[in-house]
Amino acid sequence: MKEATEGRLRLTILGGFLGSGKTTWLRHHLHERAFGRVHVIVNEAAAAPVDDALLSAADRLTLLAGACVCCTGQSDFLRVLLGLCDDRSGLADPSMRVENIVLETSGLADPAAILAMIQAHPVLVRQIVVVETIVIVDALNARTQMEQEVLCRQQIEAADRLILTKTDLAAPKDLARLGATLRAIAPGATLSAARFGSPLGLKDPWSDDEPFALPEISEHDSSPINACQLDLGDTPDWTAFTVWLSALLYARGDQIVRVKGVVVTPAGRLLLQTVRRSVQSPEILPESATPVEGDNTIAVIGRGFSQDQLAASFNHFSA
Repeated sequence: MKEATEGRLRLTILGGFLGSGKTTWLRHHLHERAFGRVHVIVNEAAAAPVDDALLSAADRLTLLAGACVCCTGQSDFLRVLLGLCDDRSGLADPSMRVENIVLETSGLADPAAILAMIQAHPVLVRQIVVVETIVIVDALNARTQMEQEVLCRQQIEAADRLILTKTDLAAPKDLARLGATLRAIAPGATLSAARFGSPLGLKDPWSDDEPFALPEISEHDSSPINACQLDLGDTPDWTAFTVWLSALLYARGDQIVRVKGVVVTPAGRLLLQTVRRSVQSPEILPESATPVEGDNTIAVIGRGFSQDQLAASFNHFSA
């Protein structure tokens, strides 16, 4: 969005479907100080948050967990934004003011709905300007996501800038066709690529290849995606858990969109993340002198299963 800021707080919306790599990209750019003095708002659909622990480079950070800010979590999000506006106007020292806000949306958020909400608010529309909507696109899984999830397409349509991740895992021909598909969906957006947050060069991203043939879908074509919590206990059996997770992804990989959480193991605190059936290499996080809230709690995001079913399945494997 190209608009004069006129002294208002500058808000960047960072969107993208579940598991696309939003936090990895943002973490890199916070360390690079790309946003200057910045207040980061992290929105997670799951009640047990993970991503906020990875964004310590932010000057200030607010976590909104358990609801999506474009719909059911809207009131909490508005309260935070209004509070930031009040804080900024009350600071006597201009050098201490935060001029930039980055909202890392949940993977289930529609950036266009967030923009519309701000523009319709009588106070925020005068105090905050959305300067850019950045949408991260998972090059490995984007075709499947666009074929099955209308929300994925809505996120892409809302973008001013599209950033492809996992391009090294995608076949070159598929990558070229993905670029053509993104051009068709969001002709006004710029396109670039990143690996672990670092920018990459792309050869002819807006190529003349044929776009993927995407089926007609609507919001009513599939059941809602929900976030379930799985408590692994104080001393989880890592071996039993990994066996259970492998079996779960094999049996229900088409229903499970995302798994993430921190598990305390003999090797340390491991950040575990999956996108559909693909399990990312666990990342060892810094040790904490005191127990960290949310450790050993896994968020399983998808459709067609309940929290009770997940718990019963895990208990069967770990018994």
